[in-house]
This record gives sequence, structure tokens and C-alpha cells, in this order.
Amino acid sequence: MSVADSTLSTPPNARSRAIDAVRRTDAGMLMLLAVVGVVSIAIVAILGAVLWLSVRVGDPGDPEAIYSLANFAGVFADPFTYRVLGNTVGFSLVTLAVAFLFGIPAAWFAERTDLPAKPVLYTLMSVGLLVPGFAAAMGWLFLLHPRIGLINTWAMATFGLSDAPLNIATITGMGWIQGLNLAPVAFVMTAAVFRAMDSALEEAAEISGASRRATVWHITLKLAWPGILAAGIYTFTIGFAAFDVPAIVGWSNRIFTFSTYLLLETNPAEGLPQYGRAAALSTVVIAVGCLLSWWYAWLQSAGHRYQVITGKGYRPRLAPLRGRAVAAWAFIGGYFLLSKILPLLVLVWASLLPFFQLPSAAALKTMSLANFNAIPWDLTLAGLKNTTILMVLTPTVTLAAALAFSWVVLRSKLRGRALFDLIAFLPHTVPNVVFGVGALLIALFVVSDWIPLYGTIWILLAVFVITRLSYATRMTNSTLLQIHRDLEESAMVAGARTPAVLRRVVLPLLRPTLIYAWLWIALLTYRELTLAVLLSTRGNITLPVVVWSVWQGGAFGKGAALTLVTLALLLPFIVVYWIVAHRRALSSDR
Repeated sequence: MSVADSTLSTPPNARSRAIDAVRRTDAGMLMLLAVVGVVSIAIVAILGAVLWLSVRVGDPGDPEAIYSLANFAGVFADPFTYRVLGNTVGFSLVTLAVAFLFGIPAAWFAERTDLPAKPVLYTLMSVGLLVPGFAAAMGWLFLLHPRIGLINTWAMATFGLSDAPLNIATITGMGWIQGLNLAPVAFVMTAAVFRAMDSALEEAAEISGASRRATVWHITLKLAWPGILAAGIYTFTIGFAAFDVPAIVGWSNRIFTFSTYLLLETNPAEGLPQYGRAAALSTVVIAVGCLLSWWYAWLQSAGHRYQVITGKGYRPRLAPLRGRAVAAWAFIGGYFLLSKILPLLVLVWASLLPFFQLPSAAALKTMSLANFNAIPWDLTLAGLKNTTILMVLTPTVTLAAALAFSWVVLRSKLRGRALFDLIAFLPHTVPNVVFGVGALLIALFVVSDWIPLYGTIWILLAVFVITRLSYATRMTNSTLLQIHRDLEESAMVAGARTPAVLRRVVLPLLRPTLIYAWLWIALLTYRELTLAVLLSTRGNITLPVVVWSVWQGGAFGKGAALTLVTLALLLPFIVVYWIVAHRRALSSDR
């Protein structure tokens, strides 16, 4: 007789007493609680530091420092603040519009039509999420820069124009690039909505004489509206905190958004850092982020009003494309041409030239690998070393913490355990750049006397782990909910403690999800620029920061060459991720 069989034959009361006895003497659960407590304190402390320094006037170590709202008054009395906030909102709205323009139709083709070769579409969208945003921004800057952009230079020479007809260095231009980068996010989120939509109501409308356009407008979009709006809130939030595109395109043109403005305040070219002002503005953004998160949660809670799948008679219907399949793939191909292929081809061209110029026979003669030889390889190798360490440690520590959170929230009987789940969700609510500012303030002014965090790789690791925790806990929560408690309780009745239950029962069942999440977090860590720029020094510099520093130094050819090296190093990891994701999708379909 197996352990499970013998356990099931145990009287319920005796079984319950045995499980409770194990839990009372289980040191493993105390260790999990300690991990959850430490991480929770770190998250709250970072946000608390932002709130504390936002109302403190004077250096944190100054005994004459006072508490007041002067930082808020200074921020909102400055006209430049309103220009920054206006730029940020405009940038986020354009980002949202462009992401929806390409993401929603692609999701519709994938889930509601008989589009051939759908796995190719899913693969391209997944890979599109992993290509660093600064690479696309550089490519588009080479294309549409008002002075050196290929398209503008060609148009002015061909048509005798005195000014560039197109300028990417605007809020609209930056939003266009960021929207192309975030279209895969819109695709993933709205594809789930279309996948779960019953076509019976659409068929009823068509039988009643409604046109296809009227059916889509009055039935399909209204049923999908909560999901589309939730995707819009999420995409808008990412755009609000985006750094890479505004930094590459807007910084040199003095066009600042929220994230680049925070970097300017904490790392000014002249004068002292304005940490109080940065904290005050971050506090306002925390409030806005919490409001958007509440709206997002409310949409999810109200989703039952739009439920049309009951299990009985549900049958998804795929719209036949017939000859329009070619047009659909042309649309998808056009998106990837604009978002990935064209910018990367321009980067290749720029990396091979001594100075950027239009393609010509003379230009071809000047092509060489000089820019690759001129890359600061010592700094690049140091950045690669730090990035590799972070790629290994960040997903490992994040998933270990996430599993502890999920176990305490879903498996313990601790009172108030739902609070831990709320804390784990905070990094999703608050823009990542705010956590970067908070960690910087703590490292400089709170723990600097006894824990030298600033300028080390450990501060990057701590913030990377915290900002990825929300995603990791969503993954571990959803998978742990699918594992029946009887499996764990059987092991406990047999005398196993929590570490043994996790090692022998839970982890083998969680392994596919953990591998998939590990690779995803590792890839996001590799391309992370926003937090790294805020917290990096020469001692803990990462590879994306090296790219940023070379680009900001005006060495555009070397910047393009280094970006291509960065992408080449990323490619094998993307291939491994695709293989794992493909196998995971096949196993879930069975």
C-alpha cells in the first residue's frame, strides 16, 4: 500500500491532528516566514524611505533638517515639473495607442481566426518582448534624426527641403517607438480575452441581420472591453515609467519624462542631487500607481458581469480569413519590419561606418570593423561579468522568495497572511524606477554606516529581486493552486517536514513553471537599463549601462556596435527560452 493510500485510510480526526502536530513543530515553516518577513520589510522600507525623504528638508544626516512639505511645494511650483508630467502623459498615451494599433489586431488574428502558422506569430511576439528597447530606439534615431537620419537626409537631398520632414525626437516619435516595443504586451493580454470569448452571442447577432462591423462594435468589443481596458492600464503604466526610449531619444534633445527627470534630479550635470524633490515626485507617482492598480483590480472583480463561458455548449468559432490571410500576414510582417528588422538593420549599417551616412558606393568603401575594435572592452567585460552574475542570482533568489510567499499565503493558517500577498503585488503597482530611487536613498542615507550597499552588485540584486517579485508570485501562486493539498498532507502524515514536502512533492510538480519563469526573469535582467542606470557605478556597472554610457558620450558608431554585441550575446538565451516555452505550451495543450 502506498503512502497516499495509507493516509487516505487514516481517520480524518487523527489525520488532522497529525498534520497540526507537524506544523506546530515545523522549523521549515518558520524559515519560510522569515524569508517572507525580510522581503516584505525591504519592500515597505524602500517605499517608506521615499515617503520619509519627501517630507524632510535638509540632508538626512543633518541634525538641523526639518520636516515640511517644502519639497512638494518646490516640485509643483516649478513649471518644468508640469512640462515633464505633460510629456510623460503624452508619451504614455501615444505608446498605448501604437501598442493597441498593432497588438490587438494581432491577438484577434491569433485567437479568433483560422490564420495559418499561428505558432510563428506567438514565437515572434514572445521574442519581441525580449529585444531591448534601447536597441530599437537607436535604430529609429538613425532613421529619423532631424540631422543625420537616413530618411530625412534622403528626403532633403531628393526634394530640396531645408528642414527634416520627420523628427523622431518628439513625444510622438518616442511614443511610436515605445508603442512598437510594447505591442507584444498588448498582444499577450488581449489574446487571453479573445481566447475566452464565446462566439454564440456574435452568431446570434449575425442571424438577427447585424453586419459584421456592427457585431464587432456592439458585441465583441463590449464583451472584451474589461480585458482591453485592463491591458490599457497596464501598458500605460509601463509607458509612464519607461526609461530606455526617452533616455536614448529624448535626453540629448532636452525632452524629459518621469523616469529621465528622476535621473536628472539624482544625478545632475551641475549642482547637488535633489533627493528631496525626487522623493516628493515619486510619492505622487506612488499614489497614482496605487489608484491605477485599484482600478485594474476593480475591473477584474467586475469581470463576472461579462462571463459568457459556462462550460455547457461553449464552442469557440474561428472566423475564416480565406484570401485575407495574406493581408493579415502582411500586417504582422509590417509590424515586425518596423519594430525589429528595420531598426536592427540600420544599427548594423551604423556600426560599420566611421560616420553615419546614406548608403552609397563611397560609403561601402569606408565600411570596416573599426567601431567593434574601438569598443571599451575592459568596461564591457566588467559589465558582462556583473550582468551574468545578476542573470543567475536574480531569478534564483526571486523564485525562492516567491515560493516562500506563495506557500505562506496559500498553505499556512497564519492570520493576516493575505497582507503578504498584497505586499508582493506592490512592485507591480509602483513604477520600478521609484523602487530604484528608494533603494538609492536607503543605501546613501540609512544603512551606509554599517552596510556599504551603494556601488555594489548587491543593491542591484536586491532591487531586481523586489521588482520581479510580483511576476514570480503570480506564477507560483497559480501553479501551487493546481496542486491538491492531499499530496502534501500525505507526506506530512508520514512525518515529512516542510523542507522535505517542498523538495520531494512540490518542486517536482512546479519544475516546468519554475524553469520557464527563471529564464524569463533572467532575460529581463539582462536587458534591464532603468534600475541599473540609477544604481550603477563603475564598480557594479552592467552591460546595458555600458551601452548607455557609450551612446551618451556621442560615440554613435561604437554604441551601435556594442548594442549588436549585446544582442548577439542575448540570442542563445532567447533560443533556450523559446524551446522551453514551446514545450510548456505543448504540455499544457495535452
